[in-house]
Amino acid sequence: MSSAPFAAAAMFDRTGGPRVMGILNVTPDSFSDGGRFQAVETVVGHAKRMCAEGADVIDVGGESTRPGHTPVGAEEEIRRVVPAIEALKREISAPISIDTMKASVAEAALRAGATIVNDVWGLQRDPDIARVAAEHGAPVCVMHHRTEVDPSLDIVEDMKRFLGRSIEIAQKAGIPDRAIALDPGVGFGKTVDQNLTAIRRVDALAAMGFPVLLGTSRKSLIGHILDRTPEERVFGTVATSVTGWAAGATMFRVHDVRANRDALLVAQAVLSAP
Repeated sequence: MSSAPFAAAAMFDRTGGPRVMGILNVTPDSFSDGGRFQAVETVVGHAKRMCAEGADVIDVGGESTRPGHTPVGAEEEIRRVVPAIEALKREISAPISIDTMKASVAEAALRAGATIVNDVWGLQRDPDIARVAAEHGAPVCVMHHRTEVDPSLDIVEDMKRFLGRSIEIAQKAGIPDRAIALDPGVGFGKTVDQNLTAIRRVDALAAMGFPVLLGTSRKSLIGHILDRTPEERVFGTVATSVTGWAAGATMFRVHDVRANRDALLVAQAVLSAP
């Protein structure tokens, strides 16, 4: 276990202001930047740029979770992420999170130097991933996920039920509440209207007593509204980040660090003015 268990949970503390998680995909097929950051030198260079722009955390992912993605085996995912994390650990001081739903990948990544586990299945796909995180003293980000879209759902209640189970799993494994962040899962098994509601009702998740991570960066929801390609969705992403901060989110997982951080700092100043 880490000499300072769950120390990275400080990133979840809203009193420290908005936190930005920079996305670093070491995959050939991510929807926005697939194949761009696979060589270790390129990975390190991009992470350094995001840190210079104000990223508080670098989130490394070795398997795309875009709609229609091809699943990747654990060995291949480990082969992609471990060299990247080892190189980043030598070159940057920002905490590194591992974006995975597999316990074996989380284990390898945490041994390589990652300190946060970001699971798009909320600890519910692989029963061992919560144990691995707890043993390494790693905070967890747990995301709401659905395999099927159901327009009839009250999506806020569904998120609360699903994430309630994730919280129970984390607590049972020994992860303290301060080291658990909730993610509404924008873009995962939701209609356009449900995605918009998930952003607007971040307050409902914050009211559960846990920090909230919001990930909307360049997603199809923004493209649906603006009719823009992923690379052209920066301003739309910024709008969702500011809305999310006003609603109670703490951390924002984005591709475009500087644009979102600048907007979030201004929003924080405005909203906290007397």
